[in-house]
Amino acid sequence: MGLPWYRVHTVVLNDPGRLLSVHIMHTALVAGWAGSMALYELAVFDPSDPVLDPMWRQGMFVIPFMTRLGITNSWGGWSITGGTVTNPGIWSYEGVAGAHIVFSGLCFLAAIWHWVYWDLEIFCDERTGKPSLDLPKIFGIHLFLSGVACFGFGAFHVTGLYGPGIWVSDPYGLTGKVQPVNPAWGVEGFDPFVPGGIASHHIAAGTLGILAGLFHLSVRPPQRLYKGLRMGNIETVLSSSIAAVFFAAFVVAGTMWYGSATTPIELFGPTRYQWDQGYFQQEIY
Repeated sequence: MGLPWYRVHTVVLNDPGRLLSVHIMHTALVAGWAGSMALYELAVFDPSDPVLDPMWRQGMFVIPFMTRLGITNSWGGWSITGGTVTNPGIWSYEGVAGAHIVFSGLCFLAAIWHWVYWDLEIFCDERTGKPSLDLPKIFGIHLFLSGVACFGFGAFHVTGLYGPGIWVSDPYGLTGKVQPVNPAWGVEGFDPFVPGGIASHHIAAGTLGILAGLFHLSVRPPQRLYKGLRMGNIETVLSSSIAAVFFAAFVVAGTMWYGSATTPIELFGPTRYQWDQGYFQQEIY
């Protein structure tokens, strides 16, 4: 019996090896696009005048995101601030782009391997000996790993403890530079324009994710809750995952439109609010 197009996920139903394969292939596509797009933008980007011809005016998309995370130098000898550099190091714009492409290729090969060797014993249920998906446990693994990544980003990268920090600027875009940021644990941390909130919220959210992941790895849901939320249905998992991605995208769209500490105007350009209010017509004394 043929399946309608919207039931395509049945192909990986109770097939952990190939479900893992399609996830890895998706990661390969995303990483490959990011790396190739970065190389294209670097090929057309003119870094000679960061004041009057900044990256956002040239229509750059991925370069601002790399710069926001602390990448400022190029193997071509130029810096995003307008100066020249003699030793840009491994993690330049080209280095990050190349790392994404290499990572994409490795994920592509791993995806093919897992598609071919789908029936590994590690994916088999101990009780039945057949491949099966323990979705509540998979949920716990995802929560734990994402919590570790979130905590590490806030506690090490943003704070400069093990990383460059992030791009921090002022409302007029005059003093922007990459610098370490201390976490803001007071009420000021909830101000979207306070960079310290980025560090503190990632640390807090990462800690919560780690604890929640450990909880879901060690506690089994009751049968009534399992059936009520359809935890065994792979399409329920997909739909709830898309809902989570939508929430994140909605928040990012809001910060891009109205502005925040995560969208410095030297990198992403002025907000619609600033244009409407004639923000840059004010005299600065």
